[in-house]
Amino acid sequence: MFDFLDKYDVLGAFWTTVQLTLLSAAGSLIWGTLLASMRVGPVPLMRGFGTAYVNIVRNIPLTVIILFASLGLNQTLGVNLGSDKVDTTNFRLAVLGLILYTSAFVCEAIRAGINTVPVGQAEAARAIGLSFTQVLGLVVLPQAFRAAVVPLANVLIALTKNTTVAAAIGVAEAALLMKEMVENEAQLLAISAVIAFGFCCLTLPTGLILGWVGKKVAVKR
Repeated sequence: MFDFLDKYDVLGAFWTTVQLTLLSAAGSLIWGTLLASMRVGPVPLMRGFGTAYVNIVRNIPLTVIILFASLGLNQTLGVNLGSDKVDTTNFRLAVLGLILYTSAFVCEAIRAGINTVPVGQAEAARAIGLSFTQVLGLVVLPQAFRAAVVPLANVLIALTKNTTVAAAIGVAEAALLMKEMVENEAQLLAISAVIAFGFCCLTLPTGLILGWVGKKVAVKR
């Protein structure tokens, strides 16, 4: 029933999915943390930018962002992100689009974690002369990340599934392979089962492990 799989690089496609997920997750964590810092910062302009970014990006479909990265940045403006190869450029553009989109959700998860930190701790840190950046980096964010492990795990799982949108610009990940197999093989149920099993192998352990980590590192109040 699954003999047709020998003709396709299923593991390679899922490895591309894993790469998309890991690179996008790292970028989203960095940009999302900066956005969360802006949203709770003392500068009105930065707060306004952070709020506007999150509210706008969360309401734009991911497909639109990915297509804009390809059609707008690459084909119209000539942005190739340091590569002359089409496949590499598309991969990097997909990572960029996923980062721009996912960071809005990372920001909200971290901001929710920041809200769990007692205000008195920040006030005490400011009272001993720490700057806003020092208070955020030394007192608030370490506790916020511990409180946000589970929400961030949910964002990571959603990101893993969202990588399928990269197929829209020709990135050779699992969804594009599934499309190719469906077009060439008369095994729709078997193909769907294989791809679904692959994503379960990626997302279920992530949820279980990070859920366990979230309980272990949770701040006891």
